[in-house]
Amino acid sequence: MSVDAYNTVTHCIFDMDGLLLDTEYLYTKAFNRITNRYGKEFTWEHKAQIMGFKSKDVAGYIVKMLELPLTSDEFRQEITGIYQELFPHTNPMPGAVRLLMHLKENNIPIALATGSDRENYELKTRHWHDLFELFHHRVLGGSDPEIARGKPEPDIFLVAAKRFPDNPDPSKCLVFEDAPNGVKAALNAGMQVVMVPDPMLPKRYTSEATLVLDSLEKFQPEKFGLPPYVT
Repeated sequence: MSVDAYNTVTHCIFDMDGLLLDTEYLYTKAFNRITNRYGKEFTWEHKAQIMGFKSKDVAGYIVKMLELPLTSDEFRQEITGIYQELFPHTNPMPGAVRLLMHLKENNIPIALATGSDRENYELKTRHWHDLFELFHHRVLGGSDPEIARGKPEPDIFLVAAKRFPDNPDPSKCLVFEDAPNGVKAALNAGMQVVMVPDPMLPKRYTSEATLVLDSLEKFQPEKFGLPPYVT
């Protein structure tokens, strides 16, 4: 898209894992702690398939994909314990705090839309409570009864938009994502999407986004009609 092809937006919706919080490497670490026991490696190719999935759907997918001699429930039970150990050690991604504070200070409505369930959300945000309080609302796809289908279906972003008091048209919402499934979900919802992919993600997964950046630090709000940073 050329610079002048971006549509002006009024609301912003953010994914969490790998976009606001540096958690994606923790997932890889956690999964491989189980899969390596069976001589299997959870790689970036696998990761690209499941990023953005609802928490409960991940276990079954990995068991099937890597042909592990476990049931989904067994995998889920074990991974939950590993999450409790790893997730409290998260940090924000570069540029995340500045962007959220900037939007909040300029009265731009912001919401969170994550595939995490409440338990994992609480673990990951334990030390960043004030940061996540900046959001008008938080949609936790893994445990929200209104989210019937996970990303790449548009449900989570449509629900996130609907829960703003003024119920904006999807075309007025800008989504921030790091995952291919999240990008698809945003586009399926009729929204523009800024993708900040992990440098390890194979390039072919980044072709659909409205704009691709290598860091949130590079985002220029004025390109989408949002208040510019004051330098």
